Amino acid sequence: MSLLILALLLAAPPAAPQGPPSSVEGMEPAPGVPSLLQSGVPAIPPELKSRTGQYLNARAASLADVSEDGDALLITTRFASTAQLHVVEMPLGMRTQITFGDEPVDEARFQPGDPQTVWYLQDAGGGEFYQLFRLDRRSGRSELLTDGKSRHQSLTLSRDGRRIAFSGTQRNGKDTDVYVAETGAPKNARRVTEAEGTWAPVEFSRDGARLLIVRERSIQDADLFALEVSSGKLTQLTPKEGKASVIAARWTSDGKGVYLVTDRWSDFNQFYQLDSQGKHTPLAADVKWDVEHLAVADDGSRVAFVANEDGASRLYVLDRQRHAQQIALPVNAVISNVEFPRHRADQLAVTFQTATQPADVYQIDPRGMRVVRWTRSEVGGLDPSTFVDAQLVRYPAGGGVETTMTAFLYKPRGATGKLPVVIIWHGGPESQSRPSFSSFVQLLASELRLAVLLPNVRGSAGYGKAYLAADDGVKREQALQDITATLDFIAQQPDLDASRVGVYGGSYGGYMTLATAAFQGRRVRAAVDVVGISNLVTFLQNTQAYRRDLRRAEYGDERDPAVRAVQERISPLLSVDKIEAELFVQQGYNDPRVPRSEAERIVKAVRGRGKDVWYLLGLNEGHGFAKKENRDYAIAAIALFLQQKLLQPMKTTN
Repeated sequence: MSLLILALLLAAPPAAPQGPPSSVEGMEPAPGVPSLLQSGVPAIPPELKSRTGQYLNARAASLADVSEDGDALLITTRFASTAQLHVVEMPLGMRTQITFGDEPVDEARFQPGDPQTVWYLQDAGGGEFYQLFRLDRRSGRSELLTDGKSRHQSLTLSRDGRRIAFSGTQRNGKDTDVYVAETGAPKNARRVTEAEGTWAPVEFSRDGARLLIVRERSIQDADLFALEVSSGKLTQLTPKEGKASVIAARWTSDGKGVYLVTDRWSDFNQFYQLDSQGKHTPLAADVKWDVEHLAVADDGSRVAFVANEDGASRLYVLDRQRHAQQIALPVNAVISNVEFPRHRADQLAVTFQTATQPADVYQIDPRGMRVVRWTRSEVGGLDPSTFVDAQLVRYPAGGGVETTMTAFLYKPRGATGKLPVVIIWHGGPESQSRPSFSSFVQLLASELRLAVLLPNVRGSAGYGKAYLAADDGVKREQALQDITATLDFIAQQPDLDASRVGVYGGSYGGYMTLATAAFQGRRVRAAVDVVGISNLVTFLQNTQAYRRDLRRAEYGDERDPAVRAVQERISPLLSVDKIEAELFVQQGYNDPRVPRSEAERIVKAVRGRGKDVWYLLGLNEGHGFAKKENRDYAIAAIALFLQQKLLQPMKTTN
């Protein structure tokens, strides 16, 4: 073992696995990026690396919190290697950086009444064992407040600033409990739930006396509770019978009811008000799509909510008379955050993006009169007018079911002739491909001149709970026929080349990528698997304990012999002899979700058949590459791989 590799291992975070950095032979440090090890990856031409770097220098800004008076925004954006916290105090004003760590910041909140104090969550090495910190902006010092080893999430503070709530796994490493502390003594947090499963705080009531808490068994099965903070009494607010989602929940301004987004009484996640007796009243019943986000003005005069209409976001504001007004935003905008300042109802802070514009933060007049841009993210010196917009397409699902799939298609501007295609499978699987900005997609479409197709196969979010559940457990075997349907759609398009198809995906999308390669033979020429599942059984056995039951609800319980038989039948690793596509695998060493073994087993198995495989391992990464230097190299390597496999003539054998 080289001294360089040894030094990197010694520097790894405590949660990282011990032992050799990789079980794959021939691993060497990537040129110029010692935090990456690689095998089989050829030298990247400097001109390709340089041009790719421009696309990857596109930034984004995302809202973390808004000050009580609305005069300052707390945002995350990246100027160096990782996304850090910044404060912006006027529209298009300077982004003042306030955290400077090597690791990206996750959630963050201003201290109510004291914006010079900021609370935030941050992990190490991509392991997702987030810790709670308190930053004093006066001194620039951050203090670690949690144990440094358990996983923490779902940070929220009471409006008076006296209390903080978060969730954590420190009790047994498996179950996620809710903790509440006084902000004056945050290290003395007390556990207020102690039960099996995943529990998370949502929001304190206006007086700070009660706390909304969600218990989640899966995205489709959750319960909402109210906790009396002083007594510890926990009351379930949603019906105990049946199962349903809890997508968003907020107290009404008078504290007598709750605004709730759930699919309990509809196929879609709809917007309701629950009263103290549990009666549910539909709000905005004419919106026949999933509702995603809620924000409630403290005085109760307005409620903002976002609907996901075929992948695009629609922003609505509900007044006291429950009239919903749509706020005019770009047609294909995708919204990710919505927040009222605590002391104002005439401003709404929002993060949105489009397929051709990175995410930025805006303040909106909820009467629909004005949209004011607060951040303007750079795009690496590129001309945004050359970016490719997303086209919504539809085609039948596979296996003869009477279901229509949607996808977003990106085609290079001015292209002629038949275009090679890259299919990008989304992760989740309870996720959705949407017309959001992706520098990677723009690189493929604008620079490499590839068509890019992002499908929403069965099991995707955004199209109702029946569609979401259509791949659960053993139904995944039938849902994989949507891969066939997608390839058939490409073959039917006069301007797409079905003989030059590549696939790419991360996490569950990585599983779909490997499944495409394993079960579609020569219909796919190249496959890029990023932190993907190669064997569903071993994935469930080895994923972190706090995730295992949540994932069993989606993939089925591998301990059931009948379920296990199906999982094995559709696991790419167990059909590796069918893989004909060229393969590139990327993996994070500290991945808590999809263990490194999933990547390395597929690499070794394909190489065992005498086929070349490119393999890239991020020693300081987890479930995906978050460090800019790692991601830049990884994407440049993918660009080279796709150039070689899709844009050059295919080799033939006698």
